[in-house]
Amino acid sequence: MNNEGNEMSTKVKEQNFQSVWSSNKMLMPYIDKVVINIGVGQAGEELQKAYKVLESLCYKKPVILKAKKNVKEWGIRKNQSISVKVTLRGEDAKKFLKRALDPFDNRILVKAFDNKGNFSFGINEHIKLPEVKYDPELGIFGFNVSAKIIRPGYRIKERKKDRRKVGRDHYLTKKEAIYYIQNVFGAEVVEKMEERYY
Repeated sequence: MNNEGNEMSTKVKEQNFQSVWSSNKMLMPYIDKVVINIGVGQAGEELQKAYKVLESLCYKKPVILKAKKNVKEWGIRKNQSISVKVTLRGEDAKKFLKRALDPFDNRILVKAFDNKGNFSFGINEHIKLPEVKYDPELGIFGFNVSAKIIRPGYRIKERKKDRRKVGRDHYLTKKEAIYYIQNVFGAEVVEKMEERYY
């Protein structure tokens, strides 16, 4: 009985998300940014290939990232170029996210979400994206996708002047983030990613 009651209250809460968001435009969530990252672990030819692959996927110029510290086990030195990333916002972020979910049949794992409206997932081969063809000169690269869902008003935490904290209640909860992805992107949130055959 208790379990049924909990399930019902959860459903009611989820159904009320849209009405609560609509009642106050400061509560309406949106995709702030999507960050796509390819980690290579070394500078040189491989990093340049990763740069070209990421540029072709996102139609934006990537930024080269450097190691923040020495990691002996991996042979990484501080300030060594090790990865490339692109940050997308607005419609570009939405379009890429839809493409990135396509290889998973528009599904995403529950455990990909954190408790503040962020979620991440990885793709092991970039050629799995729609309309991307294999280039033998570049090879195949995996990449990570990290998305951030926020509400209006987050800028006060990140602006250069007069920064302030964002109240705990203004962060998106995990359930809200899942509801947003399900209803805005039509994605299916699952506990386990199982193979589907058509």
